[in-house]
Amino acid sequence: MKKGIIILLAAALGLSACNKFEKGEGDMTYKIYKSDGKPKIQDGDYVKLNGVQTVETNTNPDSVMVNTYDNERPAFFAISKSMFKGDLASGLKLLGEGDSAVFKLNLDSMEKYSGQPKPKGLKSNIASFTIKIEKVLHKGKDPDSIFEAKKRLFFESEYKALNEKNKVVEPAKIAKYVAENDLKVTTAPSGLQYVIFAPGNSERATLTDTVLMDYTGQFTNKKSNGTLNVFDTSNAKVAKEAGIFSESVQYVPRSLPLGQLPQGVIQGIQLIGVGGKIKMILPSRLGFGENGGGPINPFTPLVFDVELKGIIKPNVAAPLSN
Repeated sequence: MKKGIIILLAAALGLSACNKFEKGEGDMTYKIYKSDGKPKIQDGDYVKLNGVQTVETNTNPDSVMVNTYDNERPAFFAISKSMFKGDLASGLKLLGEGDSAVFKLNLDSMEKYSGQPKPKGLKSNIASFTIKIEKVLHKGKDPDSIFEAKKRLFFESEYKALNEKNKVVEPAKIAKYVAENDLKVTTAPSGLQYVIFAPGNSERATLTDTVLMDYTGQFTNKKSNGTLNVFDTSNAKVAKEAGIFSESVQYVPRSLPLGQLPQGVIQGIQLIGVGGKIKMILPSRLGFGENGGGPINPFTPLVFDVELKGIIKPNVAAPLSN
């Protein structure tokens, strides 16, 4: 992410970059962009926040590690005692509901106390967290049992509101994606929208088959830096461009049982043969539905680009191909 994107994000939050960084606990430095003067966060409180975590690598001055805005999913954070002086919890205790700030933390200390290894290829030893506190549930003098019940109700209420919003805006997300990408889609009776770029051969997969395919799954919204918002891919180049590349993943065509894939993907793959290429836009009812799963929120439309490499019949080792 370029520095300009961070500035634009700060502006969108109503922040001001005029303040100088101040010295906090340990190695932490911070800049408070906005303070509403509400009670500060304390140990035991429960907060809802949005944030962006970046590090400086040898190839990118603002490499994004986490961005709740791209994920369209705020974080819910239980405030515990600080693990070390200058950790994120100590920074959050400088803020109250509605406040915004950026914290610069020492990655060596984070690795030592959290057990999470540092990213590779770092140019500096600092991680930056740009945080907006959305809501705070203060523990006060509540006994643990009572506060746990309050936390559960708080989370359920916020999560329900998020889901209702996603449900309402889903059709608009799909329409916006189609319009912005100038797609001439065909809409199936199920609601699946698709574009076939290559039909492939005459062979069609059935539910008992295993399909060999290259694919990329993404959300309809782009990331704040303008790149595709990819959540899974079999393509190494796409993974690197999307910032999700992992050395532990083999980026090769994947063999997947057709019958175990989301309904929209099943329908789309059955429209092409081996060698075929298709873009599918799935409404959530054909994807992960009202429950979501992993990085996918409830009521989230998805886009899949698939190239079918082979169809493996039951008890047959070799894929059928042209």
